[in-house]
Amino acid sequence: MARVLVITNRKGGTGKTSTSVNLAAEFAARGERVLLVDLDTQGHCAIGLGIRVGKGEPTVHDLFASGQPLLPALRQSAWERLHLLPADQLFEHGSGSRDELLLRRALADAGLHARYDLIILDTPPSLDILLLAALHAADRVLVPFLPHFLAGEGVRQLARVLFRVASGSANPQLRLLGFLPVMCDARIGLHRQVTGGVSQQFGASRLLGCVRTDIRLAESFAAGKPLRYYAPKSRAAEDYAAVAETIGGRWG
Repeated sequence: MARVLVITNRKGGTGKTSTSVNLAAEFAARGERVLLVDLDTQGHCAIGLGIRVGKGEPTVHDLFASGQPLLPALRQSAWERLHLLPADQLFEHGSGSRDELLLRRALADAGLHARYDLIILDTPPSLDILLLAALHAADRVLVPFLPHFLAGEGVRQLARVLFRVASGSANPQLRLLGFLPVMCDARIGLHRQVTGGVSQQFGASRLLGCVRTDIRLAESFAAGKPLRYYAPKSRAAEDYAAVAETIGGRWG
């Protein structure tokens, strides 16, 4: 039975897709069968894996637009045990189905829980059906954030949404796995202050290390490869490997 991890933040530009792609690659390299689901209509997960999605080809958003099954959209990456359900960049947020349980049922109907060990859901920052469907389909939530002034507000907004979903009857098993500061530099006072504030508010055990600022991360997306294959000795590659190790140890 697959574990389902949603990677989300109400604020945009917080490293959700970078984290999704690189953690998916890390877990696949460790022998797990991994499915990465790109619910963000920017479609950057496909770019990060070097997968081209042509016009009219099936995507995960066909499920929300017209109730299409997921399996026709499934794409094999260049790396063993790592698959993608790509996004539709033309899908209009707020359109289509309003069923918050749609994704959870579709994953089950397609037999994907049995086919994979880990399903990672990359989400848009907007509070709409895509984010709510992801939260209702997931077991755990990982929140990447940038260590700057606006990070706290985005985290607080998301915490309210998580509480609403987890306290309802549809997905009471949903749990917060932790927070992940990205593009951080411990030498910068503001970074230490913001990260410390998140630690104080939610508990030090909720922080899953950090991912240091690294130009190799942007370069890897341009090359269409996860960091462990593009620059395996880079700082960010080492950090994502450590985060994957921590997640594997804490999931329970």
